[in-house]
Amino acid sequence: MNPATGYAAITAVALVSVLIGIYGLRISRTTSDFYVASRTVRPWWNASAIGGEYLSAASFLGIAGLILLTGSNALWFPIGYTAGYLMLLLFVAAPLRRSGAYTIPDFTEARLESLAVRRVTSVLVVVIGWLYIVPQLQGAALTVRITTGLPSWVGSVAVAALVAAVVAAGGMRSITFVQAFQFWLKLAAIAVPVVALLIVTGTLEPALPPAGAFPATDGPGGLDLYRTVSLMVALLLGTLGLPHVLVRFYTNPDGKAARRTTVIVLALLSVFYAFPTLFGFLGRAFAPDLATTGEADALVLVLPDRLVPGVWGELLTALVIGGAFAAFLSTSSGLVVSVAGVISQDLLGGSVRGFRIAALVSTAVPLVVAFATESAGLAGSVGLVFAFTAATLCPVLLLGIWWRGLTARGAVSGMATGAVLSAAAILTGALAPGAPPAVRVAIEQPAAWTVPMAVLVTVLVSRADRRRMPRGVDAFLTRLHAPEPDRRP
Repeated sequence: MNPATGYAAITAVALVSVLIGIYGLRISRTTSDFYVASRTVRPWWNASAIGGEYLSAASFLGIAGLILLTGSNALWFPIGYTAGYLMLLLFVAAPLRRSGAYTIPDFTEARLESLAVRRVTSVLVVVIGWLYIVPQLQGAALTVRITTGLPSWVGSVAVAALVAAVVAAGGMRSITFVQAFQFWLKLAAIAVPVVALLIVTGTLEPALPPAGAFPATDGPGGLDLYRTVSLMVALLLGTLGLPHVLVRFYTNPDGKAARRTTVIVLALLSVFYAFPTLFGFLGRAFAPDLATTGEADALVLVLPDRLVPGVWGELLTALVIGGAFAAFLSTSSGLVVSVAGVISQDLLGGSVRGFRIAALVSTAVPLVVAFATESAGLAGSVGLVFAFTAATLCPVLLLGIWWRGLTARGAVSGMATGAVLSAAAILTGALAPGAPPAVRVAIEQPAAWTVPMAVLVTVLVSRADRRRMPRGVDAFLTRLHAPEPDRRP
């Protein structure tokens, strides 16, 4: 791979993203612009921006790498990522927008009339955001090392610096334009090479015959039942609690627009995920060696140059590199906006200056963590973040929207239970290889037991604490669920 290709692609994406961010800065004037783009983002723009920030390193690089390693078993990841938005559409999108909150802690405080709930929620939003940013920085490190030959840390620093600059300068208004552009860039960057490779490979001899690349016993049904259920619980419910996704619904004008946005996102994600899946299948047939060298996540980056010689291969590679870099930038930007909004609101007075300081802090901390930790499989590491989110923020959001009996003590107890159990599973993951099979599986895929425990504790404590039910719960729930007036002329 020619290093000049990597330099050119990364520089072009960075430059265009900064220019679009500068345009957004010119119209970001108020505090509301910085936090929720003044709640004026229309469904197509918002859906594109959500697609931009949701399709992370795990989606662009990790899914193809997992399919290379495990075959059809990995199809549960794109299925779960997409179906999670159906859950958002059915249970969360419109009520959350009608709440009128700026952030998730704003919502939980208003719903439960408790400062303690707000503080716990704020801590979880920050932790989840930082956990999710780390794989993006590690993916950037991998991409820069593979495509340019530069040290890995250069990629992490470059993404962190660009994200901090764009977010601090223009906030949510600016990032909306940047992420919408980056979604369409990512879609083109993954779709065009796949179509080209499908055409080219029709004349090539695969490294593995079909029976070897896709054995009859390989498929989702071959995954053990517990792993399948636990993974789907993590992906479906984890999507409901992702801070950088939820904050996007606050930018819609109303609940109807939030629902329309979610429907469009479902369509966009369904189209996108077809292409990394095809990339993974092509990799199993034509680049199986990457599965044994520890470079499975680099499949999308190296396959075009390997199968398409000459200038066309270089152009396809440049397109893929640009899309990968856009994935790191867009997801990290959304996460930094959500984390900075919470830190600014709770610690720095909620001003524009406080938001900018919080954006710098929100970027610096995961950068340090990325330097101090080794990169695992991108899709797998993000899957653990989903499991953590499903056991912490998801229960309090769903119960807060749909169950009148939720109390502040129940919410805090449930979030604490989910956080402690999930953290214990993640931290003991290094011990899993030597544990008994049942214990190892439970640690590797904890959502099937951590989520029910968190929900059970939340409900039991709330039932025991019924006298402390918020006084304004009926009025708040009415606002969440009452039909909105038709604003059409």
